[in-house]
Amino acid sequence: MLTKMLALLIVVASFAAPVLAAERHMMEPRVPVDKLAEARALKSPFSNSPEVIEQGRTVYHGKGTCFTCHGVDGDGNGAAAAKLNPLPRNFQHHGFWRHRTEGELFWVIKHGSPGTAMIGFSQVLSDEEIWGLIHYERTFAGRHGPGMRGRRGNMEPGGMGGMEGMGHR
Repeated sequence: MLTKMLALLIVVASFAAPVLAAERHMMEPRVPVDKLAEARALKSPFSNSPEVIEQGRTVYHGKGTCFTCHGVDGDGNGAAAAKLNPLPRNFQHHGFWRHRTEGELFWVIKHGSPGTAMIGFSQVLSDEEIWGLIHYERTFAGRHGPGMRGRRGNMEPGGMGGMEGMGHR
């Protein structure tokens, strides 16, 4: 009996370990420590207008190819996600948005994220396209809200700016 319990425990642990390892990284910034203050100071020059969000949607599902890793619905389960360690960010997870600034997202999209499969898109996307993309990615937060590190009227708590119901699901 003890042998069977031990075997079951090992099997369960082997499945749980990769998930826990991937989740462990969710709250950790993906911007290098020496660039974090600079990244957090960056602010979007755009409002959450439907036009900006639609432009971001076009980039996400088009030349940005974000859906490949982050999924069509921003859940981090795109076609390539299973092969990546750590897993791509889940933009639907409320905890992610509570701990990230728009500047951090901008920095990672532009420069990439060391230690992950996230490459920099500075040669592919303009700054304007990156900001639009971030506004669109914020819409995946749904009713959870955009988090505590955004800006009032744009991406700050209570300031969804009409982003609910942007037709993701």
